[in-house]
Amino acid sequence: NQVDLLKGSTIMATSNESSGKSLVDLGPGGGSGVERIKLESRHLRGRLAEDLKDSSTPTLSPGQEQLIKFHGIYQQEDRDARQARKAAGVAKEYNFMVRSRIPGGAVTPEQYLTQDDIAGRFANGTLRITTRQGFQLHGVLKGDLQPTIQSINEALLSTLAACGDVNRNVMACAAPVSSRLHSQVQEVAHKLAMHLAPKSGAYHEIWIDGESVATVETPQDESEPLYGDTYLPRKFKIGVAFPGDNCVDIYTQDVGLVAELDNEELVGFTVLIGGGMGMTHGKAETYPRLATPLCFATPEEVVEIVESIVTVQRDFGDRTNRKHARMKYLVEERGIAWFRAEVERRLGRFLCAARTIEWHGVDDHLGWHQQADGRLFLGLWVENGRIKDTPSIRLRAGLRRVVETFSPGIRLTGQQNILLTDIEPGDRAAIEAMLAEHGIQADPDASGNVGRHALSCPALPTCGLALSDAERALPDVVRQVEHDMAEIGLSGEKLSIRMTGCPNGCARPYMGDIGLVGKTRDVYNVYLGGDWANTRMNTLFAPSVRLEELAPTLKPLLVLWRDEREDDDETFGDFVHRVGPDYLRSAGAVSQSA
Repeated sequence: NQVDLLKGSTIMATSNESSGKSLVDLGPGGGSGVERIKLESRHLRGRLAEDLKDSSTPTLSPGQEQLIKFHGIYQQEDRDARQARKAAGVAKEYNFMVRSRIPGGAVTPEQYLTQDDIAGRFANGTLRITTRQGFQLHGVLKGDLQPTIQSINEALLSTLAACGDVNRNVMACAAPVSSRLHSQVQEVAHKLAMHLAPKSGAYHEIWIDGESVATVETPQDESEPLYGDTYLPRKFKIGVAFPGDNCVDIYTQDVGLVAELDNEELVGFTVLIGGGMGMTHGKAETYPRLATPLCFATPEEVVEIVESIVTVQRDFGDRTNRKHARMKYLVEERGIAWFRAEVERRLGRFLCAARTIEWHGVDDHLGWHQQADGRLFLGLWVENGRIKDTPSIRLRAGLRRVVETFSPGIRLTGQQNILLTDIEPGDRAAIEAMLAEHGIQADPDASGNVGRHALSCPALPTCGLALSDAERALPDVVRQVEHDMAEIGLSGEKLSIRMTGCPNGCARPYMGDIGLVGKTRDVYNVYLGGDWANTRMNTLFAPSVRLEELAPTLKPLLVLWRDEREDDDETFGDFVHRVGPDYLRSAGAVSQSA
């Protein structure tokens, strides 16, 4: 009963110990190697200050490449050059990726221009929009890390907690303020991001104070009240969705918050837990999972409830096996009832039952739209999220000129696109003309209905986990599929393709119509059958398909969809789900041979 529950609630969300495990005990005595690195890091300091001063090597010392992730940085190498450099007897070509944490994807014009400046000064001349609404800079050398991070912070952005075993960037519907509710949803995302950020002073000491940090010891009174000395067992992801629009893939989050309206008033959030996309080929104990409902939270209590959920994962998540450390495994194996009881025990009260969620679909927010204040916003498609200049489309130069001239607000979307907001109606024609000068189409249909809904991760040559290409391979696959669809009379039909270079799922390939997951160089597993609202995972259809065979494998299935769908509204994913993979394999093979 309520009295017993209150009596038993002796552990608060700010405790550094759990009911079953001491965080410190999970260090050298029983945790994984990464757990020991975290424990010995003095709240994320480690040897980073010393390593950054060492100009004799382009890399960090062993273990520090794990620690630097908490600061928003990955140590990488140019894997395309690996064999040639090895044959020449020279070291690998190391560089770093720097990721900014941008809650809800919202940046000012000045912040955008700062990121663009850094891309030209210290990175490879491109900006990449992530599938979590952040910016990534690629190709930064070790000696340029300090000025890069300082410049980002001077623009009032941060890279802290963009990576690492902490809560990462909080996603939210990126549509600009078209109603007070949109604003409230984005405010909740920002509040959660700030509340759940690490409290260590290491980030400021290393990147902002710079020269003075080599001898700085951990302050005696410093603590991580939420995370403790070993932080979380694994990365943690949160998304906040606008009612009816699943543009942030809410079921793929560790914690998903779905806003609920009543007469245009925000009354609270249905809280989902336990989503996650990562898996490992050949290991059945690893798998993607969709989040399941936990409770309903009012706007006033949502931060407290989310914090309590984080502490359950902190205290009970697997710290011995990182492939089994995400919260989805805890939810799946302990059960939602156990998890709810544990959260209630920490809160000292019962949770309200989750409410029914209704989805209308996924809005990519592309094209021109009117805001509630009479101004406009323009959603522009960015292929694979890569803002760069090519001979035909000078996207980076065109966006910079528009931002410098008109100072629009900037929003990054979970589909790797960009929104230009707060535009005066009288500036619309001038902006369209300026974009056209650079080869940029304001019409979202110009990208095609396959390209428009495609996602990919960077994969090769920079990601150390990639088994195959994704960003470099997907455009050709999309063009071939679009050609095939036009040839068989399906031109203009919507189709979503998501490609990743490995099974970890950064571009959420287990959702949507088609998922292409790298297995080895130029070989992919093909998944089919997700739904358009991204509430259902697709399933494995064909393993180990070579890159050049991906479009030919899909074409006969598209013909079957054209000929056998129940009506014009049945999407490819729904058709696949209805008829089943066995039917597709048999009928598709007959169709192809005929």
